[in-house]
Amino acid sequence: MADAIVVGSGPNGLAAALTLARAGLSVDVYEGAETPGGGCRTAELTLPGFRHDVCSAVHPLLVSSPFFRSVDLEGLGVHLRTPRVQFAHPLDGGRAAVVVSSVTETAATLGSDERAYRRLFAPLVAELDRILPALLGPIRPWPPPPVAMARFGLRGLVPASRLARRFKTEEARALVAGAAAHSMLPLSSPLTSSFGLLFVTVAHALGWPVVEGGSARIVEGLIDELESFGGRVHTGRRVKSLDELGSVSPVLLDVTPRQFVDLAGGRLGRARRPLERFRYGPGVCKVDWALSGPVPWEAEACREAGTLHVCGPLEEVERSEVEVNAGRHAERPFCLVAQPGVVDPTRAPDGHHTLWGYCHVPSGSATDMTEAIEAQIERFAPGFGRLVLARSTMTAVEMEAYNPNYIGGDINGGRSDLRQSVLRPSARWDPYRTALPGVFLCSASTPPGGGVHGMCGMLAARSALADLGTP
Repeated sequence: MADAIVVGSGPNGLAAALTLARAGLSVDVYEGAETPGGGCRTAELTLPGFRHDVCSAVHPLLVSSPFFRSVDLEGLGVHLRTPRVQFAHPLDGGRAAVVVSSVTETAATLGSDERAYRRLFAPLVAELDRILPALLGPIRPWPPPPVAMARFGLRGLVPASRLARRFKTEEARALVAGAAAHSMLPLSSPLTSSFGLLFVTVAHALGWPVVEGGSARIVEGLIDELESFGGRVHTGRRVKSLDELGSVSPVLLDVTPRQFVDLAGGRLGRARRPLERFRYGPGVCKVDWALSGPVPWEAEACREAGTLHVCGPLEEVERSEVEVNAGRHAERPFCLVAQPGVVDPTRAPDGHHTLWGYCHVPSGSATDMTEAIEAQIERFAPGFGRLVLARSTMTAVEMEAYNPNYIGGDINGGRSDLRQSVLRPSARWDPYRTALPGVFLCSASTPPGGGVHGMCGMLAARSALADLGTP
């Protein structure tokens, strides 16, 4: 019998398992699906030879993560490929806001906002190594913030709408708005600036890479290292009750609070109430395309971008997120689009390309947004439709069916507003511990939240090891 059990083989579950295994514990990982990976899988969703990332596709948080810095990715066959243009935001009239690695080079494209952009982001890039441990570390206990973190925190608390309007040009405003919209919140909400600041700063300092061959390579690499320590991953093994796991302790669950309540049955008593009040965010409708050639973006720089925020100016991004959070589908949705072929030709047959994209939708939506998403792309890349050989669409409802952690299609593991960022998943000093001794949560519903960074798993495993008296 294993010393520890992890339920769920997404990046957080595997990070938890690997942290325990490195400490000398034998670990079994149980995965309900037939393939491991959670939100980090790659499959031929459209046509043979076209490899699409099913959910996570671009990895700025992976290169930021203290956990992944402890992993020899190259040695495990995980090769990151970083584009020259980290991300772009096309605008009408063949224009675009473009972020490259250099703050100075990016700022020079912003006209009258050049100096303001440099003043905002250059210090954050210089201090990123001191900022990341606080942003991707445990929420509590909170040490007195150094100057770098104070500078980030004070700006990050304000609504992104206000931060964006510090700039004068449509390009600079759109750049901040698009990065902040990763929060899946109205841009008038507190804390949304923190998303924009973090993602832009990471783009400059570390990049927004894709994985050669697909994001599933990350999972394959983690499993290889786990197995080198004697750990095992059991696929097709769906755990329906904690009673199935016997007396093994610790047990780490890469599941959301709603699923944990179901797994625990009646064992939680009153402790289930705060978990039942946990709030989930909007969902996504995702489309993958097999293309006969590269996307013909009007703005030349967009053709070199790994990621694009496809929407109009700041005001349009704001409207889109307000509509979604009010339970409506945006007529012109904010779309996240990735084109891995700009740096990874292995994703499609010679001369062909894959394209990945989604828009935000109300939680639990069964609406197919393919037409609206394609209209936004065609708006900035006339002729795009003629390149489409095949497409695959997953509505928010289908996203949850594919991955039960995506409640209502929410890929972030829960709403990331101010309250729930601090009290995530509930008001406990150690957010990874549960009311059941020896049972821990390690999913994106715990700090620091969604993304492929593994920190929820690593930090939960450290809490479990502390109970065992293992350093």
